[in-house]
Amino acid sequence: MTVISGKDLIKSTINLLKTPKPIIKGLWHLQQAKPERFMSIGLLLEQQAANNSDLIAIQFKDQRYSYDALNKQANQYAHFLHEYGIGQNDKVAIMLDNRPETIIIALAVVKLGAIACMINTTQRDSILEHSLSVVDTRLLIADELYISAINNIKTSLSSTLQQNVFYIPALAASDMNDKYKNIATLVANYSVLNPESTAQIQLKHCAFYIFTSGTTGLPKAARMSHHRWFKSMAGMGMASLRLTADDVLYLSLPLYHNNALTVSLSAVFGNAATLALSEKFSSSRFWDEVRTHKATAFTYIGELCRYLLNVPPNNNDKQHNVKKIIGNGLRPEIWDEFQQRFGIEHINEFYGASECNLVFTNALNLPHTAGVTPLAFTVVKYDIDNDEPVYNAKGKMIKVKTGEVGLLLTKITKRSPFDGYTDDNESNKKLFKSVLKDDDCYFNTGDLVNYQGYRHISFVDRLGDTFRWKGENVATTQVEAQVNDFVQIEQSVAYGVELPHHDGRAGMVALTLNCPIHEFSASEFYQHVNAALPSYAQPIFVRLREQQDITGTFKYKKAELKKESFRPNAATETVLIKHPGQKSYTTLDNNAITAIELKKLSF
Repeated sequence: MTVISGKDLIKSTINLLKTPKPIIKGLWHLQQAKPERFMSIGLLLEQQAANNSDLIAIQFKDQRYSYDALNKQANQYAHFLHEYGIGQNDKVAIMLDNRPETIIIALAVVKLGAIACMINTTQRDSILEHSLSVVDTRLLIADELYISAINNIKTSLSSTLQQNVFYIPALAASDMNDKYKNIATLVANYSVLNPESTAQIQLKHCAFYIFTSGTTGLPKAARMSHHRWFKSMAGMGMASLRLTADDVLYLSLPLYHNNALTVSLSAVFGNAATLALSEKFSSSRFWDEVRTHKATAFTYIGELCRYLLNVPPNNNDKQHNVKKIIGNGLRPEIWDEFQQRFGIEHINEFYGASECNLVFTNALNLPHTAGVTPLAFTVVKYDIDNDEPVYNAKGKMIKVKTGEVGLLLTKITKRSPFDGYTDDNESNKKLFKSVLKDDDCYFNTGDLVNYQGYRHISFVDRLGDTFRWKGENVATTQVEAQVNDFVQIEQSVAYGVELPHHDGRAGMVALTLNCPIHEFSASEFYQHVNAALPSYAQPIFVRLREQQDITGTFKYKKAELKKESFRPNAATETVLIKHPGQKSYTTLDNNAITAIELKKLSF
């Protein structure tokens, strides 16, 4: 694992100081971002519309929106919603795909001091019903394509919400009944002037609800305040990524994701840059769209980069204008390859979460790190066996040393408050008190990180993903890193499964291949695993799949995989076993399963 040295720090700082203006601007805005200040996302847009009216704010296909035009359209929606009774702290659900209207409507909502609830467009049935009800939504604006999904749950919604469903016409032609109103036509004659409400909003007020992916249990709504959005703008968009008005940031992540709505949009708006919006991510179209938009930067999450690497190399891989990228989850094992193949100068990896109260950012452009934060945090020793932090004789947690892995805790202070979830009970579950001193309070990220020194960290694994086997901690990210190096592997998902008569959890990987499943070489994969991983980390079971189940933001759905264990419900999927004494993975049959259950087969 990477450890940051003083030499690395000095060299990177010298390079950083060659372009001091964006950094100074970012630090100034960071200092000004106080919760009580009368400032907001909507007011920032109004300022950019006044000062940079003709600059392009959004590009989408062949559409162009200047800052002035964007602000005026947001105002029309705001005036309409205000007349409809939407005001301070009211919740408006937005279930739209990537398109300019999604941003425009979200901006209109926050201009009123209301809260834009960004619904994951992949949600259906009980999950969608839960998301709409848990935040007590008063009004819903949906893409025409999702009206059928809303109709399926309509009788379960509140009477208020049932009467307040509007739609935006689909980008592609479709048949629409007249049960709901087209809000795009309704707002056309409303005022383009700035609403009076915008000037009354403080940074501490909530702007968005971002829903967790729900990979385990039902989604939770995390609050995103104007304050945290502005801190992202200043700390990452200005001081770290250092965008300017000449930059074009390409975005293919869904707008209901925080990397899009907060990280990307704040970086663009704060610098009067341009957001080049894509309908959705496509590995085959990605670089062509980047070139078409003349993008100089893009936003990623780690698996996006892996998908791009899986596309066969092309002689035009470096023929683009992209100099810097921002995102999180870029694994160390592909970091260098990705940077070199596509000629990226600055990988602005960061660490953060929708509910987390601070962010680490790779401002110094160092390799294999999620960067640094000026705010208070600690990394403490964690006992995987007992699933709890390690305490000293005084009942306090113990900090790890440089180069060690531990649980990341972020301190809750006035400068970095915890906005939490809409459910106070869920919020309280995430807090540790009297961690290092009496009466201190920390947010439990639930993430294991490597403390790299000089206030830098790198992500290692999620608690619950790291498992214990043969008395050793196994990090699923490390297993996946080695497994993915095998020539036939397209994607891997590693996890631990319970075995009868065994302590801990046995390793299992679900694999998708870049070749037909019947061509998978189990013996060569065995040799690869045996050479690449220590014995305790080598998967006991291998599940071969046509495709992985993922969320709309490329997170693997591990909960169901763990539940199905080594006996999956999918009858068409093959499971292999690393049978003791054999030098290959072989098909798991009923005889082997019976032997495991009767304690006749041990590992």
